[in-house]
Amino acid sequence: MKNRAAYFGVFTALALIFSYVETLIPIQFGIPGVKLGLANLIIVIMLYKGTVREAFLLSIVRILLSGFLFGNLFSIVYSLAGGVCSLLVMYILKKRGTFSVIGVSIAGGVFHNIGQLSIAMAVVETVAIGYYLPALLAAGALTGALIGVVSDAVLKRTAKMNLGQ
Repeated sequence: MKNRAAYFGVFTALALIFSYVETLIPIQFGIPGVKLGLANLIIVIMLYKGTVREAFLLSIVRILLSGFLFGNLFSIVYSLAGGVCSLLVMYILKKRGTFSVIGVSIAGGVFHNIGQLSIAMAVVETVAIGYYLPALLAAGALTGALIGVVSDAVLKRTAKMNLGQ
């Protein structure tokens, strides 16, 4: 049981490193809020290797730490909305067992953007920014697929490893 804390620390460090690396990538997608979501790779892996509680805690810790280190209060609020929405949907789909890791990750990417757009609509008090939705859905599906492919490969290569259970 004591190994679980060490694994959680490693996963947190990896998620923060991926968050930082993402800030160094000079690619602009032309749509506010669209990123690769590299840290979500660690969240998806934790969802499959650990418990939903650990994945949720990891997501919250990563969002708060990376927000304070590399962002601001608004980035934390938007990321929390997207992260919670994304994780909830990924957990439901994983629990159903009818979706692959890639499918779960795609849904996570899409719903992360839906959560963020919902908060943005509430903050600016208009649904007019909903015109971003088609582009955000496409971006979420694409980045979710990329994260899903990598997550699936990592999970297959680490199938015999456990998280200190």
